Amino acid sequence: MAACSFNRSMALCLLWSATLALCLVSSLANLHRINHPVNSDSLRILVVGDWGRKGHYNQTLVADQMGKVAEELDPAFIISTGDNFYSNGLTGTDDPQFEESFSKIYTAKSLQKQWYNVLGNHDYRGDVEAQLSPVLNKLDKKWFCMRSFIVNTELAEFFFIDTPPFVDKYFTHPGDDTYDWRGITPSRQEYLSNIKKDLDSALKESTAKWKIVVGHHTLRSAGQHGDTIELVKELLPILKADDVDLYINGHDHLVQHISSRDSKLQYFTSGGGSKAWRGDYDLKKEGLKFFYDGQGFMTVEITETDAELIFYDVFGKVLYKWSVSKAYTAI
Repeated sequence: MAACSFNRSMALCLLWSATLALCLVSSLANLHRINHPVNSDSLRILVVGDWGRKGHYNQTLVADQMGKVAEELDPAFIISTGDNFYSNGLTGTDDPQFEESFSKIYTAKSLQKQWYNVLGNHDYRGDVEAQLSPVLNKLDKKWFCMRSFIVNTELAEFFFIDTPPFVDKYFTHPGDDTYDWRGITPSRQEYLSNIKKDLDSALKESTAKWKIVVGHHTLRSAGQHGDTIELVKELLPILKADDVDLYINGHDHLVQHISSRDSKLQYFTSGGGSKAWRGDYDLKKEGLKFFYDGQGFMTVEITETDAELIFYDVFGKVLYKWSVSKAYTAI
């Protein structure tokens, strides 16, 4: 700070400090709010997850198709559902994997939009603070990551939730894996309590036409990981009580749609950004509407009254479309 003269450089230093402070606040589970206005009558976004493998396992091919779809869609922003860097997150802000798995992969002009990223369990195996650091935004301005936060548009609100700390086995039976729980332990239960309280309050206060929650872990899934029992117990009642429309996640390396059994809530998995799994699934899963155990991504388009979600495969082929309408209420 002493190196900054009392002029424009000082102002930039103060701005940098404020940005860093916001990133540190995220570790306390406060839901920082970001306004992302949309200058049209529809909101269009891309969603991809479980991707960061230096281009391997068809990550580059998925990225190429995302670029082609985005060229026509012109998304307002892109969502990553976590597991951004395999297999053990980043080693620091200077880890070359940030460029090798992100900046040098998603190079299409149409993908140079704001990326809103949540953390996955593999991200917690590295230096988790690195992904939250504003240093990465200086390396690539489209990168943004916090533990939990809200993105508010004029048509919808997106509630990004830090799900890995909910999963007991990462704490009780981590095996050979090491997790970076700075900011989580030793007050894990307080951290989780704050997330639930903050999410519940924010959802209740929201006047958005569409309420969408994004996390890494599955709530309902026919894939290898199945339902995340801790989220079913701790988060699902909040989502149902607060009239959430969509829960979007990664974790299972596939794309799928499951319809709620007892509410309007719909579950969408977009975790096919690179390595996919085949042969381990339950096609008799209650509420399962679509399942593809392969690589791909998703688009979402929302207006005041309608939402349409589309899954694409690694070749850009449309795999599945789903749409829903709701009555328009003038304010």
